[in-house]
Amino acid sequence: MSNISLQNVNVFYPSPAVKTRPLGAEKPLADFPGLNSGVCSRVFDGETQVLKNVHLEFKNHNTTAVVGPSGSGKSTLLQLINGLVKPNSGLVTVFGKAINYNQLPALRKQIGYAVQGTWLFPHMTIRENITLLAKLEQWSAEKIEKRLNELVDLVELWPHLLDRYPYQLSGGQQQRVGLCRAMMLNPEILLLDETFGALDPITKHEIHEEFLRVQRVTDRTVLLVTHDVQEAMKLAKRLIVLHEGKILQHDDVEVVLKKPANAFVEQLLSSQLERVSL
Repeated sequence: MSNISLQNVNVFYPSPAVKTRPLGAEKPLADFPGLNSGVCSRVFDGETQVLKNVHLEFKNHNTTAVVGPSGSGKSTLLQLINGLVKPNSGLVTVFGKAINYNQLPALRKQIGYAVQGTWLFPHMTIRENITLLAKLEQWSAEKIEKRLNELVDLVELWPHLLDRYPYQLSGGQQQRVGLCRAMMLNPEILLLDETFGALDPITKHEIHEEFLRVQRVTDRTVLLVTHDVQEAMKLAKRLIVLHEGKILQHDDVEVVLKKPANAFVEQLLSSQLERVSL
């Protein structure tokens, strides 16, 4: 069974021109279970539809990349999975169960989440940033230290950096810290939202190699949102192409490259690959 699936999911967001409505004016939202790719929807007055009848099922222990133009719904897809966004209609299941929106902390303990810029707390040391969730879970000091050492070794982060603050680290070092924090509770699912997008080419290459090595060791289910087709090809086995809230193609990377589903997918892939070859 897939850990994540969505069935007939639709998501709507308020249009920028629409003013905030008074309390109680919202349309009722249904409670949708699980993390499976199905069909989900969200509706507001004066809404923009972000995801349209999305049906997906993610393979376990695989890295799946989600690509598409800005505004196509890539980040919303990840936010559905960890309960940050609640669908207007459809079904989202995680670990074979419907998401219980009254018990999201329990779900999020099993899902690591890292975004572009890492969002490290500037007033905390690197050690404090990485171990924060474990402390909130009241892990013992011994268990925290053991897990911290495992992660530092895994991502090859220099131990002497643990007592520094985020501003004292390079971009690549901060990304390593972000990955450590996302993996601190040893989650089965890892969500990465443009996590490597702001890095310079040399640092990005190093982090890519590090990610591939970590994934070989940990064998997690990873969903990676990226605007970079080259990055998707390098890091993922499966590829999802999103456009205007619709899934245009979902298949192995090699299949998508050899047999694009339509002209848009072909243009999206070829335009980026041509730029790289120039």
